[in-house]
Amino acid sequence: MKTRMKYRNPVLPGFYPDPSAIRVGDDYYLATSTFEYFPGVPLFHSKDLVSWKQIGNVLTRSSQVDMLSRKSSEGIYAPVLRHHEGVFYLITTDVYGIGNFYVTAADPAGPWSDPIRIPYGNIDPSLFFDEDGKVYVSAQSGFGETSHIIQYEIDIETGAALTEPVVVWEGDEGPWVEGPHLYKINGLYYMMTASGGTGPQHREIIGRSESPYGPFEMLPHPILTHNRLSDHPIQYTGHVELIDDSAGNWWALFLGVRPRNANGSVLGRETFLAPVQWVDGWPMIDNNEGHVGLEMEVELEHAAWDCGAAQVEESLESSRVAADSHVYTDFASLQLLGPEWLYTRVLPSADAVRLSEDGLTLIGNRHTLRDGASNVFVCRRQQHHEMRIETKLSFAPVSDGEYAGLAARLSDGAYCAIGLKRREGALGIASAIVRKGETEEQFVALEAAGYGDGAGEAQLAIRSNEEEYELLYSLDGEHWLSAGAASADGLTPDSEGAFTGVCVGMFVNGTPEEENQSAPAHFRYFDYQGTED
Repeated sequence: MKTRMKYRNPVLPGFYPDPSAIRVGDDYYLATSTFEYFPGVPLFHSKDLVSWKQIGNVLTRSSQVDMLSRKSSEGIYAPVLRHHEGVFYLITTDVYGIGNFYVTAADPAGPWSDPIRIPYGNIDPSLFFDEDGKVYVSAQSGFGETSHIIQYEIDIETGAALTEPVVVWEGDEGPWVEGPHLYKINGLYYMMTASGGTGPQHREIIGRSESPYGPFEMLPHPILTHNRLSDHPIQYTGHVELIDDSAGNWWALFLGVRPRNANGSVLGRETFLAPVQWVDGWPMIDNNEGHVGLEMEVELEHAAWDCGAAQVEESLESSRVAADSHVYTDFASLQLLGPEWLYTRVLPSADAVRLSEDGLTLIGNRHTLRDGASNVFVCRRQQHHEMRIETKLSFAPVSDGEYAGLAARLSDGAYCAIGLKRREGALGIASAIVRKGETEEQFVALEAAGYGDGAGEAQLAIRSNEEEYELLYSLDGEHWLSAGAASADGLTPDSEGAFTGVCVGMFVNGTPEEENQSAPAHFRYFDYQGTED
C-alpha cells in the first residue's frame, strides 16, 4: 500500500552545508561543515530524515583541531559520515591545517577520537567499506578546471595508504569536481560528485562501473541541478548524499540556497531532502524539472516509519516550527550551553565564558570581531530570513575600547553589532556595520542623552528582513530606538566570498593591550524569534 507524506524544505535551515548522512538500523545520523567555527561538525539524529535533533559535535577538543590561525571560510570542510562493524567514522579536511583526517567513535554523540591522518588528496575525502574488507578513500585533487577525483586503499586502523592514488573520475568537464561518494548498490559501484562550483552552476553528476576503480560510465546529464531554473526558490543544489530508509525507499540529502537577492541568501547553504527515483539503474532526483520544492508531498511505496501518513504529516509539520521559530534561552537556568552554540575558531577559557545566577558572563580579551583570532563571540545560526534577536546586557567597562553586545556575523570582514562601549571616557550605545573590512560606527553617549541612571544596562536587539539588519536598543525596557541598519546584501555569502551563513549571538572585547581583559559582560537571556518563510 502506498503512503503519502508531506514535509518542508530545508530540513536543516540556516548554515548547514555539505550534508552527509547514514542509516544504522532504524536511526539516521547527519553531519555538516562548520569552516572556522568551533566546536566543529554538528552531529544530528533522526527517526524520519526530516525532524533532526542535534546530539553533539564531532570536533570538541584542541587535540583534534586547532583553528586559531584560520581565516574566515577556512577550517573544516565537507565531512563524510560512515558506519562499519559498530564503529562510526567521520572523515573531513582541515583546510590550511592538518589536511585530511578521520576520527572514530562508538557512539555518534561522542566522544570522538583524536585525528588519524591520511596522506593523499586535496579536499572532500570520503570513505567506502567494500564487502571484501578493503577500505577506499576517494578525494578531490587539482584546482578549478583541473579538478578530478583520486582514489586509494588505506589501513583503517592507521590511515596508512596501502596503494598509490590513481585518477578514477574527471567528471563532466566542469570546474570543481568535488564531494565524491563511492557506493555499491545492486552489484554496481557508483561514483557520485558535485560539479560546477557551489554557485548557480552547481550540479550533481554520477557514473557506474563493475569495479571500484572504474572506468565509470557517466550518465550524460546531472541527477540534480536547478541551474536552468532561475526563478525557482531553491538554487545552487548539489553535494548529494544518497541514503536508503528502513523500508527500501531512497532519498537524497543535499545543499541548496534560498536566494533573496542577486547574491543569494544570508542564511548560506542549507540542507534539503528529496526522494530518489531509480530509472534504468540511475538514481534521479531533479534535473531542472523543479521537483524539489519548499513544500514536498511524496508518495512512498512502503511506509518507512511506524505511523500512519496523517501522523507523519502532523509530526513533520509541527516539529520544525516548534524547534526553530522561537527559542528563548534563560542563561541563569542553565549549567551548560547546548551543542548548538558556537565560537569563532577556538573554545574560550572557562574564565571567559561562564554561567551563573547572573546569566551568561563573558570576559573579553584584546581581540575584536574584526581580528580573526580568539575573540569572545558566543553564537548560533540564523535560520530565518526574517528574525529578531534580543538580550539584556549589564556591562560597566572602565577602559576606552571595551565593547559588549549583540552581533550578526558572516565573517571577520562582514558583520553588524550593537552594544555598550566606553569611548573617550564616556559610556554609550555603539553600533558598528562592517562590510569588506570597512567600518561604519555610531555612538550615543548615555549621559548626553539624559540616561545617567541607565548606565551599564541596556536591552539590545537586531531585527532582520530580506533587505536589512536593524540595530536597536532600549534603556527603559519599553521604548526602542534605532542605532542604524545594515544592508542584508552586505552579509550575503556571495557578495563577500564566504562559504558560511550568518550566525547571531553575544560578544565582548577588551582593549588592544596584550594582557588587558574587559570588564565582565552579563547577558541575562537570549531570545530568538524567526518568521517562517
